[in-house]
Amino acid sequence: MMPVAVDAETALAGAPPGHKDELRLWLRLLTCATLIEGEIRTRLRRDFDTTLPRFDLLAALDRAPAGLTLGDVSRRMMVSNGNVTGLATRLEAEGLVERRARLGDRRAQMLRLTAKGKREFARQSAAHEGWVAELLGGLEPADRAALFRLLGQAKGSVRAALSPEETP
Repeated sequence: MMPVAVDAETALAGAPPGHKDELRLWLRLLTCATLIEGEIRTRLRRDFDTTLPRFDLLAALDRAPAGLTLGDVSRRMMVSNGNVTGLATRLEAEGLVERRARLGDRRAQMLRLTAKGKREFARQSAAHEGWVAELLGGLEPADRAALFRLLGQAKGSVRAALSPEETP
């Protein structure tokens, strides 16, 4: 029999009520996000032979039709410029993105989706949307709305507690 993986949140399940509630909440949020992200990674690899970082780069460019600099993409994806450069090079070789010198500053490279990239991202994002709906489909609409509202409050609480230099 295969051992069942126990996440950190489950390990605290036996703690008495009120004991480390904030930690338990954070671990539950982290566990949910990790489970969803892991399944999305698996499905992207299985159905599109791609990775989540590649999908995220295409998504960032899809939201910016005029294009983005490598630095802009790096900040939006919260990864290093080197990671973005490597991803962009591979996606460019596949004809999904193109690089152009930025007007007025030929040293800065702008990335933009090609027509092929737009079509491919449309296919992937439609599947992604369906997967997320499936993964969260066990929640009733009213529960999803309540959870969305409560997570908004949690986000506000976190932002209020951030140091000024850490506030995004």
